[in-house]
Amino acid sequence: MSSAGVPHTDLWPLLLYFGLVLIVVGTMLALPPLLGERRTRRTQATEQPYESGIVAVGSSQLRFSVRFYLIAIFFVIFDLEAVFIFAWAIAFRESGWPGYIEILIFIGVLAATLVYLWRIGALDWRTPRQRIVEAKIHL
Repeated sequence: MSSAGVPHTDLWPLLLYFGLVLIVVGTMLALPPLLGERRTRRTQATEQPYESGIVAVGSSQLRFSVRFYLIAIFFVIFDLEAVFIFAWAIAFRESGWPGYIEILIFIGVLAATLVYLWRIGALDWRTPRQRIVEAKIHL
């Protein structure tokens, strides 16, 4: 027995797993240079990206608005909340009425958050110019 009260014989699966992980990682780092394609000639055509036969037009260095990333983050957050609701749906019989009330509160907070984001305009990622043009159209 070790000083923590755990026999040393219980650690061998963990050490074996750690060793196998090191072997797999080492193999993954060592094989690509050995098995990979070797290019001897570099031409302009080989340096361009290939997108399903479509010729690339313009620069790949596009600038996206910060609002695009906000929408993406909101999507990830609300998508993650769907996972929690799914987990609740699987165990809804075991959770009973307290679980039902908790999920109602949870969905209420989600709905309030969505309404808040909508009201402050966080979900609208049009440019100010697009908003002005749209406002003129609706007059």
